[in-house]
Amino acid sequence: MIKIIGIGLLAFLLQWLQRKLYGKWWAGNLDIRLEFTRKSLFEGEKGELLEIIENGKRLPLPMLKVKFQTDRNLRFTDSESSKVTDLYYRNDIFQVKGRERITRKLEFTAAKRGYYRIHNIDLVAADLFLSTEMVESRQTEQYFYVYPAPFASEEFRRSLQQLNGELLTKRHFPEDPFEYRGIREYQPFDDMRSINWKASARTGELKVNQKNYTALQTIRIFFNIEDSGILKKDAEVEASLQITAGLAAFFLNQGIQVACYGNGRDILNGEPLRLEAGAGAGQMQQIYRALARIDTKQKTADFADCFERELLNAPPGTTTVFVSPNAYDGFLSLLERFRREEPNCIWFYPLSKTEKHVPELPENWKTDVILLCIDGSR
Repeated sequence: MIKIIGIGLLAFLLQWLQRKLYGKWWAGNLDIRLEFTRKSLFEGEKGELLEIIENGKRLPLPMLKVKFQTDRNLRFTDSESSKVTDLYYRNDIFQVKGRERITRKLEFTAAKRGYYRIHNIDLVAADLFLSTEMVESRQTEQYFYVYPAPFASEEFRRSLQQLNGELLTKRHFPEDPFEYRGIREYQPFDDMRSINWKASARTGELKVNQKNYTALQTIRIFFNIEDSGILKKDAEVEASLQITAGLAAFFLNQGIQVACYGNGRDILNGEPLRLEAGAGAGQMQQIYRALARIDTKQKTADFADCFERELLNAPPGTTTVFVSPNAYDGFLSLLERFRREEPNCIWFYPLSKTEKHVPELPENWKTDVILLCIDGSR
């Protein structure tokens, strides 16, 4: 009997001791990280999020839960350890030995344009006998961009070629034939004489020389995504951002400076988009990131209040392009005032099959509005 009591007391002592030990030391020298393998993707592309656990102490963790949440538009392929409501909730369970490093890859699809963050990681660990759970919350700051996929349709491609013929060939400044910016892939609107045949033969794909201009022309893109109707135009609003991205890429690929303005609000600071004219890959990345951060859940800024001054004071040699699925009176009035001073401008108007009729536009605008079907229904 005494032996049994002794064994019981010893077991109780061991239980108490290991519980104290785990309660004090389980989180020590334990590094938990979440890392996106890439910081940006385009809509529809696949990416990876790494869960990295490093237990730098000898004490093993027989059970460790790693919990975090992010936006449901990052669609993870492994759903066994997750729950999806308005957010995506992840709960992974690990067994971690002493001095062990574990890396788990979580694959996902970037389903929708946006700026996504993970702020917090919750940890739940158990002692050696799984009798007690310890909880800790850790701050993290992981962010991830999903860029709008540049709009692509045969109609849009033809419109770009038309712009190339009617606007871009009217440059006031000639190309400098002795200064090159580099080599890029051939586009349908490129002159065959600009093809770099050596680079094309080496890569197996058509490449063209990019020449600098002695002075750069500027293209200004203004988008208006105000959506105040009874029937919301969610698809048309997203298409407007995709069209903006496609236009910017088109012009920047030709060495032209691009400025971008829009009344959608930045999810980080709540401000409308204002990007002054710039050129090159750096400007394209800024535009992509700014478009990704547009939060369509926030009320848009008033277009005229924000951009009337910029719009009506265009520098010489500037071409203006509008992107908007809206034709309300205040917007049309501002465009009419601008048009009296600068008649050469284009308006891209996205339409879906839910919009039964072509919008009523002033007679003198009809030839300069390009209606783009966003779902192949027209």
